[in-house]
Amino acid sequence: MSNIHPTAIVNSKAKLGKNITIGPYAVIDGDVEIDNDTTIGPHSVIYDGARIGKRVKIFQSASVANLPQDLKFGGEKSQFIIGDDTVVREYATLHRGTSETGKSQVGKNCLLMAYSHIPHDCSIGDNCIIANGVQMGGHTHVEDWVIIGGLTAVHQFSLIGEHAMVGGGLRINQDVPPFILAGDDPVKYAGLNVVGLKRRGFKIVDIEILKDAYSYLYDSKLNVSQAVKKIEKDFGDNPSVKKILNFISRSKRGIVGK
Repeated sequence: MSNIHPTAIVNSKAKLGKNITIGPYAVIDGDVEIDNDTTIGPHSVIYDGARIGKRVKIFQSASVANLPQDLKFGGEKSQFIIGDDTVVREYATLHRGTSETGKSQVGKNCLLMAYSHIPHDCSIGDNCIIANGVQMGGHTHVEDWVIIGGLTAVHQFSLIGEHAMVGGGLRINQDVPPFILAGDDPVKYAGLNVVGLKRRGFKIVDIEILKDAYSYLYDSKLNVSQAVKKIEKDFGDNPSVKKILNFISRSKRGIVGK
């Protein structure tokens, strides 16, 4: 049985699952779908195009699926998708997509902390932590298991690879490869995310191979193209190394330096 506060404004066309909680003064538009066991906090606004999964927790005054801050947006239909078990803390602002992709999305089991901003045409993978005040530009793509520290600004069209950890208060204006730590100002490679990889069950032998692969990129006198060839030759069969090579091939902004 759902628990909807009498002061909440819920459009009759909204599709609500079972056991939904909607707090005081929340507003739910008509083109909205909210799955089972989800909680919408007080004063939150869930706009047209929101697609919210199971067991999601949205805290007070969050804004989900608001219009994109993109001058090219022409009012077209689009969505903001939130995966199961994700937590959206207070005052987070999540904007739906434009005609270029039709959606923005956040995966399963993510934590979006207070005042974080996920903009139009952005994709966040599963199990990510986006800390307080992180501000992203449009078309940012963040892969699974990424952590971004508080108050970091991410340039539009940036890529951040899986299992990467980005420090707080930084400016990300180049792509962050998978499995690494990114820190300092200007941002640069700060080593492998060894602690995170161990916590997620990576084998020691694979961690050592990743260290060796990144040593070609960052600790040698090779340029990126030369390093890629050497990595392919020496470690190209390793599944995690293949992900590094694939990431570099997809990078359009260039990877962070050393």
